[in-house]
Amino acid sequence: MNQINYQKKLDALLEKISRRTQEGEKVPRLFLHSCCAPCSSYVLEYLSDYFEITDFFYNPNIGPPEEYRRREEELKRLIAEMKPRHPVHFSPGRYEPEEFYRAVKGLEQIPEGGERCFACYRLRMEEAARLAAEGAYDYFTTTLSISPLKNAQKINEIGEELAGIYGVCHLPSDFKKRNGYLRSIQLSREHDLYRQDYCGCIFSKMERESGKKQ
Repeated sequence: MNQINYQKKLDALLEKISRRTQEGEKVPRLFLHSCCAPCSSYVLEYLSDYFEITDFFYNPNIGPPEEYRRREEELKRLIAEMKPRHPVHFSPGRYEPEEFYRAVKGLEQIPEGGERCFACYRLRMEEAARLAAEGAYDYFTTTLSISPLKNAQKINEIGEELAGIYGVCHLPSDFKKRNGYLRSIQLSREHDLYRQDYCGCIFSKMERESGKKQ
């Protein structure tokens, strides 16, 4: 099966949005699910040229609670320090780890990057799509595709499915392209951001610790 180039799809859409706003149309509103400050840094820098963004921190997979709060505070600090072209607003999600464990029940032993992660993508993206529809946003998307460890094809497939269910447009993405991931590392250094060494859930943490021991 041919892989879709989601960066090209995004390029075409952003060109259309830019042209319309130059002609006087209102700047569109984007509901952006964010997993952490480092991953959000480049995405916010990039997309705030085209959208008014609400940055939604909803990650019930992250544990323990101290880790969750640290990542949330880092994202809030990053937003406060950035100077975007269009406004970026912060929106906290509910922290309910039981929702994550319910979503991945039966998938606990699957290695990182497989079906357990796909269920986690969907959990977080579905909440973003639901709230985007509820708030009459023009688009929703997630920062997840910036990571080289995340499956951009699956992320976009889920996004397109949710767009059909909730009636809000999904913004296609593969943010690691165009050196997006490298730019996120640079911005993390510039803002002295906390960069965790595991995705967030207890399973990824155990896998990472096992790898270190080996």
